[in-house]
Amino acid sequence: MIEVANRLHRVEEYYFSKKLREVSLLKANGKPILNLGIGSPDLRPPEKVITALVESLKEDKAHQYQGYQGLPELRKAISNFYKEHYSVTVSPLTEVLPLMGSKSGIMHISMAFLDKGDQVLIPNPGYPTYASVTKLLEAEPIYYDLDKTNHWLPNLEALQKQDLSKVKLMWVNYPHMPTGAKGNKALFKRLIAFAKAHNIIIINDNPYSFILNNKPESILSIEGAKEVCLELNSLSKTFNMAGWRVGMLLGANRHLTQVLKVISNIDSGMFYGIQQGAIVALKCSKLWYLSLNSVYEKRRALVWELADKLNCTYNKEAIGLFVWAKLPAFFKAEEFVDKLLRENDIFIASGTVFGTNGEGYIRISLCNTSESLKEAIARI
Repeated sequence: MIEVANRLHRVEEYYFSKKLREVSLLKANGKPILNLGIGSPDLRPPEKVITALVESLKEDKAHQYQGYQGLPELRKAISNFYKEHYSVTVSPLTEVLPLMGSKSGIMHISMAFLDKGDQVLIPNPGYPTYASVTKLLEAEPIYYDLDKTNHWLPNLEALQKQDLSKVKLMWVNYPHMPTGAKGNKALFKRLIAFAKAHNIIIINDNPYSFILNNKPESILSIEGAKEVCLELNSLSKTFNMAGWRVGMLLGANRHLTQVLKVISNIDSGMFYGIQQGAIVALKCSKLWYLSLNSVYEKRRALVWELADKLNCTYNKEAIGLFVWAKLPAFFKAEEFVDKLLRENDIFIASGTVFGTNGEGYIRISLCNTSESLKEAIARI
């Protein structure tokens, strides 16, 4: 048998990939599983977005290879979107790079800047892909602690006391997943100063800024940010287009040019129809965001009720697509999750999926109907 690459010994299969197999097997055996663990929007995209996709299929060029930098119209729509909602000015010609999903963007950015042995600052708790991609590239993840006492914000003063000479990248994610903590301009200013002082590129992963949040923020709104910062964003959550795989990377041209070198050797351009749908989505009026969040507000109230039934505590000021809930004292997160799945046929995510600082917490998704959430409450 041919041995696999050494890099695969540094990572495991993605947690949700494994857990969903288990959930599917239980369902196949007749268990009425309620999946409250995954952040995959169940709502439809705007109808005009679907119409734009369908209509685009009639065009001859729809089925050809597309440019590596996306349609000029899409880059312009992204630029206008950032200007309207974040008060950020970016050039559609040089400072916008469409992506086939922001998850792949994490890999592309990392491939562009990391060599074996380089170090990467990664939040704990945080999105697991930051660490797994770092390990796959044989770089070293350096975890920085986030906790409730500091409102799930990084302690930059503590970080500065460490040896940062090998650190090239720092991943931040505000609004934060899984905790729902908000970013703010004061934090972003401190991050930019930190990056400049230590010659680090900061990447803010920003897909949740419109979910249950009336004031979207971008790190690129801060003066001087483009010198040391990139921002990832996505249409997956904001427009219910997770399966379409549309993301974007914004920042200085000198950084994007390096990422494009990677992309142009791996991908062959985003499907034309998806780009046309994305253009329409980015032009949605504020009514879209109001209607979307009215649904999530009702669901969040039910998830809060469910958390109360589980004797958990949570922060009602948190935003985003999940409720991050603290378990009662002495409960281990994975044991609690397994017990809930076994005894109540309810799957939720253990906080430990997102790092050691997730111990004692669970994450419940809002991507479920009110009926499903009411059923979960009834089962408890």
